[in-house]
This record gives sequence, C-alpha cells and structure tokens, in this order.
Amino acid sequence: MINRRNLFIYLLAFTSGFSIMGVELLGGRILAPYFGSSVHIWGSIITVFMLSLSLGYLLGGKWSVKQANLRKYGMIFLCSSVLILPIVLVATPIMESIFVQVEDSRYGSLLASVALFFLPTVVLGMISPYSVRLLVSDKDTSGQVAGTLYFVSTLGSALGTIVTSFYLVLFFEVNTIITTFSSILACCGLAAIVLFQFPHFKENDHEMARSTH
Repeated sequence: MINRRNLFIYLLAFTSGFSIMGVELLGGRILAPYFGSSVHIWGSIITVFMLSLSLGYLLGGKWSVKQANLRKYGMIFLCSSVLILPIVLVATPIMESIFVQVEDSRYGSLLASVALFFLPTVVLGMISPYSVRLLVSDKDTSGQVAGTLYFVSTLGSALGTIVTSFYLVLFFEVNTIITTFSSILACCGLAAIVLFQFPHFKENDHEMARSTH
C-alpha cells in the first residue's frame, strides 16, 4: 500500500513529467519566429532536451546518494522553477543575437535551444532518479518502484504533451504558460520542503537512509 509520503513523491514526479513536455512543445513556438518550424528546428529542440535529460538523470542519481531527503528534493524543484523563468524574460534578445550571428538556421536553432532550455531541463531530469531514491526502502522491490515511478512520470509527459498542444496554446500566450509551469514547480518544491518538517515525513527519509546502507 502506498503511504502518503510516497504518493506525494509520485505526484511530484508526474508534475515534473508534465512540465518537461509542456516546455519542450512550447520550445517550437518560441523558436519559430526566428528560425522557422521545419523538421531540423524540432531536431535541435529534441536533441537538446534528450541530452539535457540524460545529464540530469546522471547528476540526480549521483546527488541522491548523499543523504537524500524531501528538503533536497524540494530544492531541485525550486531550482528548476527559477531556471525556467529566463525563457520568458530573455528569450527574445538571446534569439535576436543568435539570429544575427549565425546564418544557418540549423545551427542557430541548436544554439538557441541550448541557451534557453539546457539548464532547466538538466535540473528537471534530476527529479526522476532522485524520486526513485526516496521511494526505494527495500532492494527487493527497487525494480517495481522504479517501474512505477517511470510509468507515472511518462504518463505525466504524455498528458503534458496533449494538454499543452490541444488546449493551453489555444487559450493562453506562451509566456503565460511557461510562467505557470514555473509557478507550479515552485509550489511543488515549497510543499516538499514544508512536509520535510513534519516528523512522519522526516522519519521515512531516515528509515530509507538506514535501510540502504
């Protein structure tokens, strides 16, 4: 049976998956005015997101080894929230500068994607392996826990894709949606930090740490 703490972690993993795909889809809309919307533009965006996530998985796994707890987990969400905001605040001057300096739209879009999406996606990628570390309390069930976690996270990504592309872009401006994602991630981070102060949630973190030593 899933306890409240684990259910909360699954919910946050779902939210991160939703946000990642939402931002990735909006990346095409953000780059389009300067670099177009051809297949190589999407190739640049997808490449940057995949590389960023792979690095995030690696870093998240390494960081989770050192006394993993909900407070540090929440800090990942807060950091990702802050790193997403430059997409809203400085995307235009960054793309204008790259557009002027790089003539080939393929490399221009790749450079713009790195500048705008690399850092926030790396941090968002840290969430999944860190979530697994918080959820696993018994090595015999680690495979099942990881499978469930990635199912929940991928389900969030699927819903983030369809909700963003089918509905959100029809009713809201891109910057509004990006800011909303940032705010949701910040709320998730603050919630994790606050819940860490409650004995029941902190207790589970300590038990998990002892069981994996």
